[in-house]
Amino acid sequence: MAVQQNKKSKSRKGMRRSHDHVAKPPVVYCQCGEARLPHAVCPSCGTYHGRQVIAKED
Repeated sequence: MAVQQNKKSKSRKGMRRSHDHVAKPPVVYCQCGEARLPHAVCPSCGTYHGRQVIAKED
């Protein structure tokens, strides 16, 4: 079983964990004003790159 030889300081622990954070997703806004992910169809109006891809019922 692995046993640590020396105690890791709070600073070293923090430096090791500095890349473990959860990145916030990039958000772009559609022409209808809704937030959506880039390179994805808008869930509210169904457009992609200015053209209607999914027919939405009103």
